[in-house]
Amino acid sequence: MSPNLCISGVSRRALLSVLAVLPALSGSLRPMPARAQTAASGATLPSWNDGAAKQAITNFVAAVTREGSADYVPPAERIATFDNDGTLWVEHPVYTQLAFALDRVKALAPLHPEWKNTPPFKAALEGDLKALVESGEHGLTELVVTTHAGMTTEEFQKIVIDWFATARDPRFKRPYTELSYQPMIELLAYLRTNGFKTFIVSGGGTSIKTKLQMRDGRPELFRLAEVNFVDDGVGKPVGINEFIGRHPIAAFGNSDGDLQMLQWTTMAGPRSLGLIVHHTDAVREYAYDRDTPFGRLDKALDAAAVNKWTVVDMKNDWKRIFAFE
Repeated sequence: MSPNLCISGVSRRALLSVLAVLPALSGSLRPMPARAQTAASGATLPSWNDGAAKQAITNFVAAVTREGSADYVPPAERIATFDNDGTLWVEHPVYTQLAFALDRVKALAPLHPEWKNTPPFKAALEGDLKALVESGEHGLTELVVTTHAGMTTEEFQKIVIDWFATARDPRFKRPYTELSYQPMIELLAYLRTNGFKTFIVSGGGTSIKTKLQMRDGRPELFRLAEVNFVDDGVGKPVGINEFIGRHPIAAFGNSDGDLQMLQWTTMAGPRSLGLIVHHTDAVREYAYDRDTPFGRLDKALDAAAVNKWTVVDMKNDWKRIFAFE
């Protein structure tokens, strides 16, 4: 996601900073059918249409896994990093993190009648997204700090799990966990089958600082109203190096916030693969790139042509987008 993308004065970096939620997210992107699909069907990436994008993936994997090849990469060095929103699941009409935060405000509103007339809570309660983002970084920070701090990590995780159990996407009327992209789930499984370690590199629950405190004689980790690390834009390579400790040979994203990760992965070292998911299917999902406040793809799209990254045309390269199709 774009590190400097402004939505009426609110940057995507700021949004990721204050909406650091959903600690159980990565697990929801690994459904059993996706893991087993290759072995069961005998096909490689069955939800992908034959074409340049699929061929680039399979050619790359064949080259780096074939012993004796000039491009051979030992299994320990086969690291693939994936962005989350817009790369592995939907990010429109708003990021799932933002949808979660807005629902938290509504759930807590009975305890805070003053919120009805207090920005940014008033905008959140009225569903006025425009007014909410116009409240700026300060407003969003206040919104999330007020509703997400002062609880243990276990308590917060239960809140998230309970939300996932009942929340539904406004367009598809399905749980958010059903809106991961089946072709990308297959790609994750395909890479793991070929000796890759895959990592989701995106802002999330681990971005919030925690502190060990005693409560009722027991040590508990409490969530603080502070951001530990912003894993977006220029922060992605830094985070990959700090937390993974190896240079990726494959990187997958969908927006300008993934630009530096793609550059760092593909512009130095052994053979590599950079791939961008381009949202081009307004019928089955959404169509957007340069002119959107959520998941803008502008500089990275230009860089893809220069650096020969693979650009996936969602409309033409994917047979299906979701598992339920």
